[in-house]
Amino acid sequence: MVCIAKQFKQILFTAIFLQITAIALSQVKPQTAVSNQLRNFSKETAEDGMEFTFPEGFKEIPTVNTVDFPFDYAMSLPGKDFEIWFMVRSTKKYPRVPPTEGFNTDSTYNYMAETVARAFTGDRVLSARIIPGDILARYNANAGKTYLLDLQDLLETKHYKYALLVTLEKDHTGTVLVVCLGNEKDTGFFQNINKAVNCLKFK
Repeated sequence: MVCIAKQFKQILFTAIFLQITAIALSQVKPQTAVSNQLRNFSKETAEDGMEFTFPEGFKEIPTVNTVDFPFDYAMSLPGKDFEIWFMVRSTKKYPRVPPTEGFNTDSTYNYMAETVARAFTGDRVLSARIIPGDILARYNANAGKTYLLDLQDLLETKHYKYALLVTLEKDHTGTVLVVCLGNEKDTGFFQNINKAVNCLKFK
């Protein structure tokens, strides 16, 4: 009888242990797998002399890649009306563009930025700010501009209202164009931008 009682206690203890273990394991988050889209974008940026680090808290989303909006990668902040789209162009794959009437084309990054900005805004007059040298140095860039845009109401841009467009260029390497989209031009919008401000730079 004592032997049976000991066996019962052992079985009960084992069952409880297995149940606790199962609960503990179910609470462990599995390692997030790297998507093919992210793998390809990271490879492309590395080959083009850039470094991309996926920022914490963001989620990969399908990339908008059309004639007017030929972007390479996109991500969003879950629970926020906020997305970031990336366009990367190396000088090896995309030679310097020729001057085009109506555009300030002293370099490729100007042409890219103005073309994309006009697609977002409906060809309205644009106002750009030159990025200071100390900020450029953080990204190992030689030149750059920012545009704060009021957007057209378009299906392609998911009816977002505003965007901050940032373009950076490094000589003999390439151009990066980043568009941050939101529905409010408030402190929260720029706080969201700051969460990903260091995710892409030149080597």
